[in-house]
Amino acid sequence: MSLVRSIATVSGFTLLSRLLGFCRDILIAGMLGAGGMADAFFVAFKFPNLFRRLFGEGAFSAAFIPLLAGDIEKRGMDAAREFAARAMSMLVLITGFLVAIIEILMPWAMYVFAPGFAENPEKFNLAIELSRITFPYLAFISAVALMSGVLNTLHRYAAAAGAPIILNICLIAALLGLTPMTETPAHALAWGVAAAGVAQFVCLVIACKRAGFAIKWQLPKVDDRVKLLGKRMIPGMIGAGVYQLNLLIDTMLASLVSDGAVSWLYYADRVQQLPLGVIGIAIGTALLPTLSRQLQGDDPKTAMYSQNRGIEIALLLTLPAAVALGVMGLPVINVLFERGAFGAEETRMTGLALIVFAFGLPASVLVKVLAPGFFAREDTKTPIRIGISCMILNIALIVALMPLFGHLGIAAATSVSVWVNAGSLCFLLHRRGDLVFDDRLVKRLPRILLASVLMGAALWMATDIFWQNDALSVTRITIMTFCVIGGLAVYGIAAQLLGATSLSELKATFKRGKAASRQ
Repeated sequence: MSLVRSIATVSGFTLLSRLLGFCRDILIAGMLGAGGMADAFFVAFKFPNLFRRLFGEGAFSAAFIPLLAGDIEKRGMDAAREFAARAMSMLVLITGFLVAIIEILMPWAMYVFAPGFAENPEKFNLAIELSRITFPYLAFISAVALMSGVLNTLHRYAAAAGAPIILNICLIAALLGLTPMTETPAHALAWGVAAAGVAQFVCLVIACKRAGFAIKWQLPKVDDRVKLLGKRMIPGMIGAGVYQLNLLIDTMLASLVSDGAVSWLYYADRVQQLPLGVIGIAIGTALLPTLSRQLQGDDPKTAMYSQNRGIEIALLLTLPAAVALGVMGLPVINVLFERGAFGAEETRMTGLALIVFAFGLPASVLVKVLAPGFFAREDTKTPIRIGISCMILNIALIVALMPLFGHLGIAAATSVSVWVNAGSLCFLLHRRGDLVFDDRLVKRLPRILLASVLMGAALWMATDIFWQNDALSVTRITIMTFCVIGGLAVYGIAAQLLGATSLSELKATFKRGKAASRQ
């Protein structure tokens, strides 16, 4: 299957998941608002998700997929199955132990993750209680990450990409069905998170069996391959997860700003997660196994081409998304969340944060696209050096900007640090000769930028003429729909006329991908 078709598969399922996620967040905003209860749940939700993305998805996938791809290419499927089974047993053992320790230490851990909550004992205790319910999610979702890595390496992307849909369905069902039976809506959501971990695990087990790669449980055993996996995971925990660590730092310091700051940043980040997930995570997910198998098969020329196309597709889709969110940040938040307990002030504070986050969106996507260039070459040490530097920069900028701009200073620090991260990854890959921009990429980048600017100007004029914050909900939704459709049309036409992309080229790529998938 071609890289473009692989990206399209992951993007399609991710888009469905993100749309369900918006439905979930709209319900949460209406029932919890952006106050103390919402802050407590978001911290409880981020807590296991941070460890999942650092330990389960980020670090594990970055180290596991290249090794598994090497086994498939050089040692055969039986050796690959054995390696995956041993890795699974060790992963379950380690994450299970981590869950047990954190459950015991949760009150002290909360002083680290949300120190500002300590000033409000009720809010602090609620965050502890909810976190204890949600944290076992880590063990199940880490196993899901391993099985997703297996399926992605086999170029079977649908089941792994569709797994997050289960999470959103569980949370929506919990909010609507469990709320009358629990102490608060936040408790219902926490139990929904726990149930989602189990459901995703079961679905991925079934998917691996159908792919002919059933992972048999065995007692934990450490061999040379598992040792190598563990060795490469350690730097990957920071290198692949620097974005998530930045968000953690944001949450910690936002808890010191004011009541609601954690929620403002959460809702703004959720909106930018749509393009980040549909584009950045999708491309990174498809690119890592593709590069790994191409490099293991001694095909560096094709790997270079794949890396260039990954960057091109990322910017073709991300730059217009960033411009659109920057221009229409407040109207987007108004339409999505302003109802019930989420009022005009919450809209203003969240919308401003979204505008600042939008500046860093292209860089966040580029990090997802560039990092596989290191991981596929089994280098997880270089990203850790870059990651540490960017985290230090992020903290320094937050300390400098937060007293002046509050939660907007936190968002700005995150955006700047992620640009430094992306630039550093790109520079080092280029200096090593592992990333040489081809003529097609060099020619198309300025044209993509120009098409994005033209679209942004059209959206600016449209919102200035037609948008009204206090109009009826139906009117606002209608205007927003026309703006989105109109913006897409302007960008698509401008990109085609300027030569930023080619519809005939995309069609040919998909046809080649279909032909390859039938062979």
